[in-house]
Amino acid sequence: MNKPRNTFKYQFKVGNKIVHGGITKDLERRASEHREKWPSGHIKKVGHKTTEDAARKWEKNKGYT
Repeated sequence: MNKPRNTFKYQFKVGNKIVHGGITKDLERRASEHREKWPSGHIKKVGHKTTEDAARKWEKNKGYT
């Protein structure tokens, strides 16, 4: 059975600077949470939805964990 592709990879940026990166199943909620700390920031989706396992590997390889 195929695993669901329900996880987004993202970077949260202030201007052109990446201030946080990670994975989530809800981009809007995550962007709202990050804007509490960085009000002028924005979220940038990286690639397409993927499996949680693949997203976690990406997150670890990028050093976001």
